[in-house]
Amino acid sequence: MISQLGHGFYLPGSYPHKYGIGDTLSVKVNSLTSIDTELPFSYYSLPFCKPPEGVKDSAENLGELLMGDRIENSPYKFKMYKNETEIFLCQTEPLSGEDYKTLTKRIDEMYQVNLILDNLPAIRYTKKEGYFLRWTGYPVGIKVQDLYYVFNHLKFTVFVHKYEETNVARVMGTGDAVDMIPTGGNSGSDIPGYMVVGFEVTPCSVQHNADAVKKSKIYEKYPAAINCEPTTVAMAIKENEPLAFTYEVSFVESDIKWPSRWDAYLKMEGSKVHWFSILNSLMVITFLAGIVLVIFLRTVRRDLTRYEELDKEAQAQMNEELSGWKLVVADVFRAPTNPALLCIMVGDGVQILGMAVVTIMFAALGFMSPASRGTLISGMLFFYMILGVAAGYVAVRLWRTISCGDIKGWVGISWKAACFFPGIAFFILTTLNFLLWGSHSTGAIPFSLFVILLLLWFCISVPLTLFGGYLGAKAPHIEYPVRTNQIPREIPAQRFPAWLLVLGAGTLPFGTLFIELFFIMSSLWMGRVYYVFGFLFIVLMLLVVVCAEVSLVLTYMNICTEDWRWWWKSFFASGSVAIYIFFYSINYLVFDLKSLSGPISATLYLGYSLFMVLAIMLATGTVGFLSSFWFIHYLFSSVKLD
Repeated sequence: MISQLGHGFYLPGSYPHKYGIGDTLSVKVNSLTSIDTELPFSYYSLPFCKPPEGVKDSAENLGELLMGDRIENSPYKFKMYKNETEIFLCQTEPLSGEDYKTLTKRIDEMYQVNLILDNLPAIRYTKKEGYFLRWTGYPVGIKVQDLYYVFNHLKFTVFVHKYEETNVARVMGTGDAVDMIPTGGNSGSDIPGYMVVGFEVTPCSVQHNADAVKKSKIYEKYPAAINCEPTTVAMAIKENEPLAFTYEVSFVESDIKWPSRWDAYLKMEGSKVHWFSILNSLMVITFLAGIVLVIFLRTVRRDLTRYEELDKEAQAQMNEELSGWKLVVADVFRAPTNPALLCIMVGDGVQILGMAVVTIMFAALGFMSPASRGTLISGMLFFYMILGVAAGYVAVRLWRTISCGDIKGWVGISWKAACFFPGIAFFILTTLNFLLWGSHSTGAIPFSLFVILLLLWFCISVPLTLFGGYLGAKAPHIEYPVRTNQIPREIPAQRFPAWLLVLGAGTLPFGTLFIELFFIMSSLWMGRVYYVFGFLFIVLMLLVVVCAEVSLVLTYMNICTEDWRWWWKSFFASGSVAIYIFFYSINYLVFDLKSLSGPISATLYLGYSLFMVLAIMLATGTVGFLSSFWFIHYLFSSVKLD
């Protein structure tokens, strides 16, 4: 029973894996990554030792493939709780010119090797100025005085925790786990079992004698003693000379319990900064809420009560002296320019915002832990497709409202809503994918995955959006409280150009977001794990409130200056935050990713940033537009005008 447990399939991060003493532990390898280039490459693209049984891919989910993860088996194997030293792996063929060039290039670009044991990434500690720094993975090699050295000896430390029967049954009693984990009787108690709770690696560069290991076979004892000293390097890379690889492993019993084994990766750094970001947002919100309150209480309420208290004659007289927003009463619901585009963008915005809220909420509740790689991306795709119903419904209902109940053209609007944002996203990602294909990176989406994404789009997302459109066509349209004149009213000259106010309005939502943005960017581009989804959820909620308030204030200022063209302005007042985010991402590229090398990497970075900014613009613009639409509708339905 116990020997089978070593090979049992289990969901990452769902329940503990029990190993008996002497059971085989297999290390897996992920793509080589670099924060210098952002281009992941396959582990076996370099002259490393291959496993005797051949290279096999691990099953990967959609999210992992989209993120460029390629998890494969490796020749590194351990026996549970058996310390072993000086294990010989292999000696490569003499390095060809091509291999030498690739290897030195990867060392120059600071590529990291990412190893995984029992779903835990290998962690490496380095000491700098008295501080311990934590890294995942280890560098391929190092350059010292024009010579390149490869890290060819790995010293592994595996931390294990004694398997506790009762604990496990309590931690997770899933249907799958019951078959695999003995939870009663004496079946497992007489033979001690262990769980892996930590995995550390120390890379060394050790000079091996090529002739001495010529006849050695894999997993045999290396003929000489190996002294692993991380501070010195010895194995220089030379053309037409082979490389030899060795490793050692030691097991350490640890107090870390299985549920908290990820804590080492998720040390809470800068939680004060997150709280500061939230307080900063709350101040902006309170300031704006004050303005909104003043508008509602002083201006609107005072005007309305004065207006309603007057008798008929005085009203007639006052009608002549009307000022501000009441003058545009017969124009305020006049259809905007390009109404179809507005409906499509608002529909897509609802879909993106809904996806963000639901995904972050699930992640904050712990359903998308970093232990299950790729679930975040897969979850986002899933929720985005399901929310196609909302996109179709909102787009068509708004279209019917603008065209005063006319149902004509709803199919076209639904179709365009289903293809507008995904179409642009597909175009950006395909262009970037050709760049990745050209550089043979594992970040490139395989052709088969392209087909799957297209099928998901046209077989699930589009039909759901059309279904939403059908519901929107059946729902009653929102009736305007006032009639619109045939002839549009002339707009007086404005003191400030309208676009200036619209652009300026984006600074306030950006102010609530920019601190959290730094953490998100570091997680995307610096390979750090982002897991403070609780904070992110609060920041997202605050962002929605700020966008609504900003847009509302700007719309009110607009109609007070007798400008009735508020539709697009209300959308871009809060949507203009995307412009600032794009400038911020360029600033991040110049100052934080200074080492990003090569035009391909910079193009990839800007392409992905553009994609992110477009999604943010649609989501924030939608919030602004819907809040303004509600405000205008509320304002003009409370005033009685003939």
